[in-house]
Amino acid sequence: MLRWQWERRRKRRPDTGGFQWRVARPELAFLAANRRVACATWIGHATVLVQAGGFNLLTDPQFSERASPAQWAGPRRTVPPTPSLDALPAIDAVLISHDHYDSLDAASVRALHRRNPGTIRFFVPLGLKRWFRRRGITTVTELDWWESRRFDTLEVTCVPARHWSQRGPPGRNRTLWAGWAVRAGNLRFLFAGDSAYPGHFREIGARLGPFDLAALPIGAYEPRWFMTHHMTPEEAVAAHRDLRARQSMAIHWGTFALSDEPLDEPPRRLDRARRRAGLDGRAFMVPDFGQTLRLFP
Repeated sequence: MLRWQWERRRKRRPDTGGFQWRVARPELAFLAANRRVACATWIGHATVLVQAGGFNLLTDPQFSERASPAQWAGPRRTVPPTPSLDALPAIDAVLISHDHYDSLDAASVRALHRRNPGTIRFFVPLGLKRWFRRRGITTVTELDWWESRRFDTLEVTCVPARHWSQRGPPGRNRTLWAGWAVRAGNLRFLFAGDSAYPGHFREIGARLGPFDLAALPIGAYEPRWFMTHHMTPEEAVAAHRDLRARQSMAIHWGTFALSDEPLDEPPRRLDRARRRAGLDGRAFMVPDFGQTLRLFP
């Protein structure tokens, strides 16, 4: 960590200025009324609203200004969450991948719990249930890799990821990290969470695929000697194929400056990798902030 921070300061990385992100006007009326059309809305970073089978699901809700334990320091958002938390429809279930501050945000979790008291269900990896209970939230299902639970007609499976966990100084890897596979109505959805590439995506695809949609991270990969627990865009394309995904959407890029690559580099590298793999833009999509993707014709 110290070596990386020294290199960042010396080389003045990353470049965080001058980028013009494409931000869609959120379809708030459609999202509020929708209980029929399978769709996914990229809110920013790893936060995705998925609507399918009559359910509203949210992945790694991060609506704060900073991905940090304190809002006066740490990585600041480049784009506001689109749509905002207050503009969301009622949320039925939330998928948490791990305990890092860009994925598990206390203010966002509390706000979601207040808006949907007693009805919202949080799915978390092993060890995180206690974190929620300390905040008075008991509607929590804690799972190990390959364990599944039903929530009404929703089927949720905790799947492996290659990452790590640490919420603060006391210790590393005291809680598990994971991705999530979901069956909701006629939609098979995979949320990869944060993960490096080799090894597990092929097994997930073989056991639970094919998937209609996979939400795959494409950012926070430089320098490679340090950011070994994140995928490059090229590896995300390989994961897309391993999962046997009909479509994938790019997440975990552009919102927070968490690593050294320019914030706009991941989608450009993804485009090149996609073309080399013979995939078109529909097969592996890079949505605008706030854009809603209809998943079936």
